Amino acid sequence: MAAMDAHRLALLLAAALLTALLALGLSLQRGRRGIPRVTHHALFFAVCVMVGLAAFLSLRAGTRGWALLPTLGLLLLMPRTQPGRAAHWRLALVCAAAFGLGAWGAW
Repeated sequence: MAAMDAHRLALLLAAALLTALLALGLSLQRGRRGIPRVTHHALFFAVCVMVGLAAFLSLRAGTRGWALLPTLGLLLLMPRTQPGRAAHWRLALVCAAAFGLGAWGAW
């Protein structure tokens, strides 16, 4: 029972971090300059780690943790896009959708 709780907690924490990352990215995209970009990058790193951890814990719990792997792959493509361009925020939205589907499968 504890393993099931751990993977679900990891999924919820990853969802919260991803939501915060998207909100912060949107505020930077809209021109808010009070928050340094390094905060956005640190949060991106935390999201990548948390999605990987959630996938691992889900696999270990016997659920479909592999469903989160496309999200991780898409997240790792993010640095290839230029911030401020359409490709960057579009890929961010695709990552969020992939995470939603993956989390649903891994729950």
